[in-house]
Amino acid sequence: MPPSSPTPTAARWLAIAAAALLPLAMPAAALAQARQPLKLAINWFPTGDHAAYFVAQEKGYFVQNGLDVSIEYSKGSADSLAKADTGRADIAISDTSVVLGGMARGAKVKIVGMIFDETPQNIFSRADKPLRTPKDLVGKSIGAPPGDSQRMSWPAFARQNGIDPNSVTWVNVEPSAKVAALAAKRVDGVADLLTGGPNYDKAMGADQVVVLPWAKFGFNMYSMAFVVSEKVLAERPEQVRGFLKAAYMGWNDVMTDREGSLAIYKKRVPEIDLDFIRKNQAMGIELMRTSRYAQNGLGWIEEKKMCDSAEIANKYMELPRQVDCKTAFTNQYMPKAALPLPVKQ
Repeated sequence: MPPSSPTPTAARWLAIAAAALLPLAMPAAALAQARQPLKLAINWFPTGDHAAYFVAQEKGYFVQNGLDVSIEYSKGSADSLAKADTGRADIAISDTSVVLGGMARGAKVKIVGMIFDETPQNIFSRADKPLRTPKDLVGKSIGAPPGDSQRMSWPAFARQNGIDPNSVTWVNVEPSAKVAALAAKRVDGVADLLTGGPNYDKAMGADQVVVLPWAKFGFNMYSMAFVVSEKVLAERPEQVRGFLKAAYMGWNDVMTDREGSLAIYKKRVPEIDLDFIRKNQAMGIELMRTSRYAQNGLGWIEEKKMCDSAEIANKYMELPRQVDCKTAFTNQYMPKAALPLPVKQ
């Protein structure tokens, strides 16, 4: 006797069961279709403070949040900010001083998360011609590319310390040539983050490098931040939320498994110098071991500090219009990403 055909009711339930099992049969294809492309513009070539995003790529944190993230290098904070503002990137890393200046000039962007909680802005010089205080800079030549965050915020630092911003001669130097320019005495100093110190120590000798940390002289603005255009925030808020969650997961791994994270970074970006990155990254992490982050989570933005930062920009940067600090940022998309290290003493 031939097998009996299923009843209409049984056939309907079989179809439902088959449909339910279909995603399990094709997980890779389904996931690929679900992932949304997102471009991150970092502010520079890869340094220690960019490792977290390559770790998040390698470990699938972006994929887990429905994102297919690509990473593009930039030539300074002004370049990365412009990419976010014009839609050439979805999220950018840019220095807060540059972002505030951009907002005053019409950039439709918002800061959605911090990286460093303390500012690393600094000028390096040589021991044979040391620049130890702001007044030592008068009449000197300082190297940096045109889009460098410190070069753009220099007028504020100078005026805050009673110096004519035009008393310094800025020399165009590519990011990768800063160390060589200082070592070869082509400039008196270079504007570079404190975290870049290991590069100068290696090239010149640690006892031959002099630092001038801007925070020591009253310039304690917020520094590196995640920036998103208002358009992206309006149209793709969940992608921004997912990106930040994955990015700070990457930072957690960098902080808790430094050597493992460095191995991933080297795999993803073979050209990096691991010895430099190891030291550079450690200095960056120290800028994040703060009570603010311990109490509120990695990347959390404090309104008071943001308003203090905007006050410096408004007062000293000769902006075309005043920036409202309360509309410059939001914590709305931030995850609660615990600081996995003790607060530094």
